[in-house]
Amino acid sequence: MIDPESIDALRVELAATIKGDRRVLDELREEVRPLKGQTRRIQARSTTAISLVGTDGGNNRIEFDPFLVQLVRVVDSSNNEYCLEVVTPTSDREAVNQRHFEENGTPRTALGQMMVKLLPAGDRAIWNLSPMIPNPPPKGTKVEPVSPSWVQVYRELTEWAVLLKLVSELQYGSDTVIIADGNLRSKVFKGELFIRFRKLLADAVETQKRSRRNIYIAGVSKHSKVLQRYRLAMAIEGILRTDYPAYIEVPRELEAKAYVWSEYARGDDEAGRLGGETNKFVGGKMFFVKFGSRPHDPVWPIDILLPQVQEAPTVLGYMLADAIDGFPVPFYPQCLQRAHENAALVDFDMTILEDEIRRSVRGVLAEHGHRLDELSLQPADPSSKRYH
Repeated sequence: MIDPESIDALRVELAATIKGDRRVLDELREEVRPLKGQTRRIQARSTTAISLVGTDGGNNRIEFDPFLVQLVRVVDSSNNEYCLEVVTPTSDREAVNQRHFEENGTPRTALGQMMVKLLPAGDRAIWNLSPMIPNPPPKGTKVEPVSPSWVQVYRELTEWAVLLKLVSELQYGSDTVIIADGNLRSKVFKGELFIRFRKLLADAVETQKRSRRNIYIAGVSKHSKVLQRYRLAMAIEGILRTDYPAYIEVPRELEAKAYVWSEYARGDDEAGRLGGETNKFVGGKMFFVKFGSRPHDPVWPIDILLPQVQEAPTVLGYMLADAIDGFPVPFYPQCLQRAHENAALVDFDMTILEDEIRRSVRGVLAEHGHRLDELSLQPADPSSKRYH
C-alpha cells in the first residue's frame, strides 16, 4: 500500500502537473469550438438495416498448448452465416488458400471472389492480399515460427470480402443500410489494393441503384482515438449536448492530430488537394453522432462511405430508426447488437467447441490419449492458490 505521506506528495505533484498542462485542454477547446455551429439535427427515416460482424478474436480463441485454435466466423444481424473456418497460426497457408477455390480455379467463398476481382490470375493467394500474411515456406523446408497476428488480418480480409458480397450479389426488397463493425478504413491490404476494393464497392452500390435500390454503407466504432482526444473539450464547449438527435462532420485536420499515422485520416480530397500520397487506407468520412434526445446520451464515431458523404442526413436518419430502440446498449444500432450476439461463441457453443478440440487432440495422441485425462485433473496454474 502507498503510505499517507506518499499520497500527499503525489497529490501535490499531480495538481502542479495538471495545472501546467491546462494549455493542452485550452488548445483542444479552440480546435473543436467551430463544430458547435455545424451541428445538424437527425430526422428519423424508416428502412431496412442489416449489420455484419466477425467473431471477436478474443472470443473465438481456444488455447490448448501447443495448439492455438482460432475460429474465423462472419454472420449478419439475421444470423446468416457467411464464413466458418478453423485456423491456427501454424496452419499450412497454402491449404488455407485452397479452401477458397474449386479445383478448376472457380472461387467458392466470398474471400475467393474478392481475390479474383483484386489479383491477377497467377497471384490469387491470401499472402498476396496483405503483407501481414507471410508467404508459405518452400516445400521440404523447416517451418519457421510466424506471428499469430496474421490470423487476425485474415479475419479482417474475410469481413471485407463478405461486405463486398453483400453489396454486389444480394438482391434487396427496399433501400438498405449495411452497418459494418468498425471504421471503413484498413491498413492490411497490400499496396493499392484497398483503393481497388473501394472502387468495387462503389461500383456495386451504383449497380444496385440502377435496379432502383439504394444501398448505404456505414461503419460504427465502439472506440475512437479522435473522440477520446476531444471528448472533454466537446463537453466543455457544449458540442452535441442537444435535446434532439444530432451529428457533426469531423474535419480531417482533427482526425490527423489524433492518429499516430496521419495517412489514416487522409481522404481522397485531401490527398489531391495537398498533392501528397494517394489515399490507400481510408474508405469513409467520420461523423460524431448522438442518436438520443438527451444532452448526455452517448456519442458514437461513425464512418460513411466516401462517395455517400453528401447523403449523410439520409444514412444517419435510417440508422436513427434502428438505434432508437437499441438494447441492451441504449442508442446503439440494434442490428449491430444482434449481429454481435449472433457472432459471439460463448457458453454452450464454446463448451462444444472445446470438447471437439480435445477429441481432435486425443485422435492425434493415439496411445498417449490417457495423458490428456491426467492433465484435465491437474490445475493449469497451481500458483493461483496463493489468492485463496
